Amino acid sequence: MISSKGPSIDPAWVDRLPKTTQRVKEEVARIIVGQDHVVEEILMAFLAGGHVLLEGVPGLAKTLLVNTLASALSMTFGRVQFTPDLMPSDLTGSQMMQDDHRRGQREFVFRRGSIFAHVLLADEINRCPPKTQAALLEGMEEGTVTVGGKNYALPSPFFVLATQNPIEQEGTYPLPEAQLDRFLIKVLVDYPTLREEWQIVDQTTSGDQRSLSEVLSRDDILAWQAVTRALPVSSHVLDYIARLVRRTRPSEKSAPDWIRHYCSWGAGTRAALALTAVSKARTLLRGRFAVTREDVRATAPLVLRHRILPSFHAEAENISTNDLVDRLLNDTPAFAERYDYDAATKSFLRL
Repeated sequence: MISSKGPSIDPAWVDRLPKTTQRVKEEVARIIVGQDHVVEEILMAFLAGGHVLLEGVPGLAKTLLVNTLASALSMTFGRVQFTPDLMPSDLTGSQMMQDDHRRGQREFVFRRGSIFAHVLLADEINRCPPKTQAALLEGMEEGTVTVGGKNYALPSPFFVLATQNPIEQEGTYPLPEAQLDRFLIKVLVDYPTLREEWQIVDQTTSGDQRSLSEVLSRDDILAWQAVTRALPVSSHVLDYIARLVRRTRPSEKSAPDWIRHYCSWGAGTRAALALTAVSKARTLLRGRFAVTREDVRATAPLVLRHRILPSFHAEAENISTNDLVDRLLNDTPAFAERYDYDAATKSFLRL
C-alpha cells in the first residue's frame, strides 16, 4: 500500500483513503451508534500523530468508543481509571525482585504498566495528582517512560486519549494550561439524538453480540502518518494559520479589541504546528492533497478551544472558549481559493 519509510505512494491511494476511513466508521458503527464526527476527529489526530482530550458527561460510551476504534485499527488497547491515589508506578510499571532458580540468585525484573499499549485511555485524567500526570505526559511527549533510572520505549504508534468530566470538579486536579497544550486536539462528546438513543437502547438490550473486523494494521497507521507529515502546505495557507493563531494573543497588535477584553492568554506556537498537522490530516481523509484555508477553519476549534484562556470578563458573561474561537473565525475570513487539485496531487506524488 504505502511505504512507512517515506511518502512514496501509489497514485490510487488518494482515492482509497476516504473509502478506508468510511470502512473504519462502518466497523465502529457496528458497536457505537452515532458519534461519527468524534471518530473522524480522532482519526485526524491519529494521522497527525497527536493525542486527544475527550470531554463529555458520564455515560456517553467514551471508553467503549476508544476501545472499539483501537480494535478496528488492530492496535492494542489499555485503560487506566485515574484516581487521587494513583501512583506513577501504577501507570508505567515497576521493578520487581524475582528469583532466578537456574542461577540461584535474585534479580530485578521490569513489570510493564498499562501505559504500554498503542492506544491508552486515560479515564478522568484530572482526578490523579500532578506527579502521576507528569509520568503520563513524559510518555506522551517522549514516547518513553523512566523507571528505576532506565528508559523504556513505548509501542509505536502510541496515542493517549484522555477524558474529562466537565460537570464535576470536586476531588479533581485540573490540568495546567501547559499540560493541556500537549494534547493535539480537544474533542467534545455530546448527547446522542433521539433516534440514536433509541438505537442504543434497542441494540444494547437485545443481547446481540457483534464482532469487529480489523480494517487497518499498525504499519498502515505509520504509513498514514508518514504521508501526512510529507504533505506540503502552500505559503498563503501557512500565512493564514500564523495570523489566526497570533490574533488569539491579547498582546498582539493584530488582535481585535474584544480578544484583549475576553482573553487572558492566547495560543502559543505549538497551536500553529498542531493546526497545520490536523489540517493536513483532514485534507487526506477527504481524498485531497491540497490543504485549503477551509480545512484550517474546520479544524481550528479542535486545536484552539483548550489553548485559549478566557478572562474574568468572559467567565462573568458566560462566554466559552468555543464562542471565542467562533468569533475569531468570523473576524478572520478565508477568501475564496482556486486550486489545481490534479497538479497539486501530481506534485506531491513526485516527492
